Amino acid sequence: QVRLVESGGGLVQPGGSLRLSCVISGNFFSIQTLAWYRQAPGKQRDLVAIFTTTSTVNYADFAKGRFTASRDNAKNMVYLQMNDLKPEDTAIYFCKMVMLGVTYWGQGTQVTVSS
Repeated sequence: QVRLVESGGGLVQPGGSLRLSCVISGNFFSIQTLAWYRQAPGKQRDLVAIFTTTSTVNYADFAKGRFTASRDNAKNMVYLQMNDLKPEDTAIYFCKMVMLGVTYWGQGTQVTVSS
């Protein structure tokens, strides 16, 4: 059974940084999609960053220049480094994987940006 577990969220002041992690466990192969999403209260879930290849990432406009996604295939880990955080970045951040047409989500990790 495939499982995704995010961690690293928390409360941070505007301008601060956080590094989110997502560990993938279980039997997985032929990953089609690996991405980070976020969902603010009362809003839809939005794409933050998506791996187009094992090393190439596309970012949402709001993430460009501030967020960096990376992965460590040997450790089955995906990361999201977030810098210069703003109050509007407050959301639950989710890791998503698509394998053989099946979508898997983690439970999410809360990021709150506030002074």
